[in-house]
Amino acid sequence: MSVLSLRLAGPLQSWGASARFTRRTTESAPTKSAVIGLLAAAAGIERGDDASLEPLAALRFGVRIDQPGSRVRDFQTAHHGVSGKSMPLSERFYLADAVFVAAVEGDATLLSGLHAALRNPVYPPFLGRRSCPPAQPVDLGLHDGAASLMEVLGEVPWQASTWYRRQQSEQTDVELTVLREACGDEGEFADTLRDQPVSYAAEHRRHSLRTVVSDTVRVPRLPGGRLPRHDPFDALQEGNA
Repeated sequence: MSVLSLRLAGPLQSWGASARFTRRTTESAPTKSAVIGLLAAAAGIERGDDASLEPLAALRFGVRIDQPGSRVRDFQTAHHGVSGKSMPLSERFYLADAVFVAAVEGDATLLSGLHAALRNPVYPPFLGRRSCPPAQPVDLGLHDGAASLMEVLGEVPWQASTWYRRQQSEQTDVELTVLREACGDEGEFADTLRDQPVSYAAEHRRHSLRTVVSDTVRVPRLPGGRLPRHDPFDALQEGNA
């Protein structure tokens, strides 16, 4: 078994688990269906190829909230592709300035192939919607060996932006929320979300229920415990020296 970790950060993200009419909401953290879709796209799995999707969907999923961001609302106009008539105004929600660490756990050979695909993707990754590109490469590494999903989510360094970390207390480590799939007999204490991908076929997307358990991990703020001092005028002073 191995664990593949990803950094999901960008100006805007949108992780919809449900949509009703013209209202498109976002969850507070990346969904499994979206992250598996990102990996499937990187590997070149086409929409409707449910047989190739199945082993990816069977991976165990978890996400760590490093920087929750803020929810913003936008409105979108569109015209019918054939008639040219105006479509109803739709309401779209996004997460701004959010940072997450997602991880999937499963077969080492499968994850090794997905890791290679992230480094050379067939289709580019996006953060829930095509209009939301990542700010940095999403690959955070493949963790081989005995490390579990929770252990990896507790070992990956805090990925929050520097400005966000400055707003936190001066303690040497920080407690972060993890949303993960239940294991063993945890199911009775878990929430459920219709977020288990079954098919991404454009004509009939299908998702089943999956379990979600809320947990926490503690990770170091930075080696040494505190962020380095930053003064924007330092560069000017050095230039005048």
